[in-house]
Amino acid sequence: MRLKHLIFGLTLPAVLALDVITKRWALEALAVRSSEMLGGLVPLTLAFNKGAAFGMRIGDDSRWFFVPVTIVALILLSVLYKQAEGRDFLRIGSISLVVSGALGNLYDRVRWDRGVVDFLGPIDLGLWDFPIFNVADMAITCGAILLAISFWLEERQEQALEAAAEASPDPSVESAVSPSP
Repeated sequence: MRLKHLIFGLTLPAVLALDVITKRWALEALAVRSSEMLGGLVPLTLAFNKGAAFGMRIGDDSRWFFVPVTIVALILLSVLYKQAEGRDFLRIGSISLVVSGALGNLYDRVRWDRGVVDFLGPIDLGLWDFPIFNVADMAITCGAILLAISFWLEERQEQALEAAAEASPDPSVESAVSPSP
């Protein structure tokens, strides 16, 4: 249990600090002109996103839609965190990333009506430009992918246990898989 809280306790402040510091830097350094990094591969462009991922909006001031949606998502993530086994590092780490990123963007939505500060991109992928994003968006995206992998691995493990129970005449294997009456 301690390790579970340690992972969360280290991830949350690290991601939030990096998000706040980079957004503050972007507001100061990119307010006058755009820049680039990695030899022009990643443009740095200050933008304010009033919508959700990829700029999806609901009305003119959609922040009052996304603030409660984020709070509900954080509540659901806290339930998943509480249910996670103490040694399920993938699940705990992924939840920690998503929560950290969600809080970073929630802070922007609550503090002003300009929107979430984005500054990385747009990145030219050849066929289309990948939208402008920030550190919180990276944490949410990576965490969501890892969480999906965690659920997939859990499902595969359950299927393997069920298959073993069906194939084995040993009642101890079956009782480990099926619930007691």
